[in-house]
Amino acid sequence: MIDYVNIQNIDDRKIQKAILLLNEGSILAIPTDSNWSLVCSVKSKDGIAKLRKLKGNISSYTFTIFCKSISQISEMVDLDKHHFKFINKYTPGPFVFILPALKHIEKKINIKRATIGVRIPDNNIPLAILKHLDHPLFGITATKNMTDIDCFGDYDADENLFEFGWELEEIPEVDLIIDVESGEPQPKVHSTVINLIHDEPVIIRAGIGELE
Repeated sequence: MIDYVNIQNIDDRKIQKAILLLNEGSILAIPTDSNWSLVCSVKSKDGIAKLRKLKGNISSYTFTIFCKSISQISEMVDLDKHHFKFINKYTPGPFVFILPALKHIEKKINIKRATIGVRIPDNNIPLAILKHLDHPLFGITATKNMTDIDCFGDYDADENLFEFGWELEEIPEVDLIIDVESGEPQPKVHSTVINLIHDEPVIIRAGIGELE
């Protein structure tokens, strides 16, 4: 099922529909400022199980957590003043920041990880969903062969990404696709992944986002 929205004036009814599905454990396909992502609620064990099924072995895979603000990011990861300034400079934008997860965070996000990738995308669709949702989203990159990606350091080629929303209808686990009514293709590019675990940022994957 595809819902088309005006990216500049998104119908609240369609956002509420998306939130209802997320709370029921559904998987949504949404555009970001880089590529198409598959997302579920961090509070949904059913949704996370579906993402696990899509990815296969995820022991070395880092889920990205989509957040609406740096304040929400600080509820997920250990964020010092230096990293706060760095993230604030590049968000919203096509960047994923790897940081140490807060202790006992698995109780909030239903998955145990020493580090977490966090992101504030510069796209009105995920931001509208996050604005009305009281918690973040788990997300993975939508690819034509989902199990090709094991971790941030080993991504397949850009040509394996999707351009149009209707292409994602081939993924049976996806319950709703939200696409722009203009029908414009989504860029087939990856986000830039930055490791902030240590003092100096380290680019794990160079994507569309560029550091100054």
